[in-house]
Amino acid sequence: MDLGATRYYKRDFWINENLSYVKPHFRLDKCSRLVNDIAKGRKCDLLDVGCGPATLRQFLTDNITYHGIDIAIHNPAPYLIQADFVEGKIGFQDKRFDIVVAQGVFEYVGRTQSEKFAEIRQALKDDGSFVASYVNFDHLNRDRYVIYNNVQPAKEFRKSLESHFHVKRCFATSHHWHHHEPNRSYMKALQMPFRLNLPLISRLFAIEYFFICSPRRSDDIRAR
Repeated sequence: MDLGATRYYKRDFWINENLSYVKPHFRLDKCSRLVNDIAKGRKCDLLDVGCGPATLRQFLTDNITYHGIDIAIHNPAPYLIQADFVEGKIGFQDKRFDIVVAQGVFEYVGRTQSEKFAEIRQALKDDGSFVASYVNFDHLNRDRYVIYNNVQPAKEFRKSLESHFHVKRCFATSHHWHHHEPNRSYMKALQMPFRLNLPLISRLFAIEYFFICSPRRSDDIRAR
């Protein structure tokens, strides 16, 4: 990829694209279950980076206070901020969060990936959890969305992620022969609770990966 020609899509594009995510999809449903499990009934503040229409909020338990940031907000609310966080900083009024989620985000951040990891680390409490997703570009029948501007193997994404976070768990969102989420009811039911990484199978057939992370200490980051 020619980084000098990286294209960043702006609000005029995302205001329409985000409408595709009003209805919950498989990855979002699975992400909500992960977040609810991480919270374990504790009162938590959550930041949803690239929240789109904030659909995730509908599936979180009442103990989780939701905040979202996105370049294109359709329905303004006190818990939402509209901002271009690729050009600006990821955050919400200098608040720090127990959980930060970024699903379907890093495929679109171009050359700013490491910078955005650092900003999320700053927004996360020292004992917080970061949940990120990333497309498996090693898939046997990979389908690359034309507007992606940050394409790399999952191991390279993880290497960059580990500069700022400890990866506690990594596993496929789902597995499929074709590079798309399961759409049949029985396949959804089968794969929804599945949280394992199968070394060869996942590399070839994982649709995306979830990374469950904890923040590195500042002195640990400097040492690297």
